[in-house]
Amino acid sequence: MRWKNRRQSSNIDDRRGRRVVRGGAAIGGGGLLIVLLFTLLTGEDPAVLIDALDAGGPAAGVGAPAGASPGSRPDDELAEMVSVVLADTETTWTDLFSAMGRRYELPALVLFDDRVASACGTNSAAVGPFYCPLDSKVYLDLSFFSALGRRFGAPGDFAQAYVAAHEVGHHVQNQLGISDEVRQLQARGGRSEANRLSVRLELQADCLAGVWGHHANRERSLLEPGDVEEGLAAAAAIGDDTLQRQARRAVSPESWTHGSSAERARWLRRGLETGDPGACDTFGAE
Repeated sequence: MRWKNRRQSSNIDDRRGRRVVRGGAAIGGGGLLIVLLFTLLTGEDPAVLIDALDAGGPAAGVGAPAGASPGSRPDDELAEMVSVVLADTETTWTDLFSAMGRRYELPALVLFDDRVASACGTNSAAVGPFYCPLDSKVYLDLSFFSALGRRFGAPGDFAQAYVAAHEVGHHVQNQLGISDEVRQLQARGGRSEANRLSVRLELQADCLAGVWGHHANRERSLLEPGDVEEGLAAAAAIGDDTLQRQARRAVSPESWTHGSSAERARWLRRGLETGDPGACDTFGAE
């Protein structure tokens, strides 16, 4: 993927190297010393200072997490690549929303290590990349990309870009009101219906990731030979049936929340081939 020396997004909240300690507050080792001194000298609840530090401190830029110097982390290049991908999705979806007569609100991307606090709660990296509709942010621990290549057998920069673009796809769904409609329907149905709707939502996000890839390639020549195959391999690698087999569990479609490997690859390919968000109607498809 031809991503180097391209525009990076300014909507990156780099929390790598910071530790979640309470209610979403995150501080490094030096901050912990300040909190300790504050407590000893004033007798106040340390949470007062923790909350103030978390609310008032500026977010670190890509490649410069709290307490680190630029270029000091082995995953800085990945952070730069994801920032370029986010910037390119901003261009694509701003143009597509404009064509629909709508305004695209840019999401933020939060990079973190191990655990992160969001408006949707505190999550560990074990849940994988996720989108929080309550704060319009994508959350990503870059170590997931190592697992994508090593554990799931889907290496490559476009495979990684697909993951980020899929989460941005959820932001697009949120902007269009699709996510709210699905949540309302899920609340009225049982577990099996909620899972079925979740699968439709996830497959649509796969298709929307493909829509981005189509425009990134056609208008900015971002893709290289083999990139599409990387993306399709990544989509197939994280299908629910494949994950259940890897875990040595019985394949049970009624428990799926993201769709089968074949479905995920098929919808990603549809977006890549058409570049049309209207072709991503997974809810009306068989």
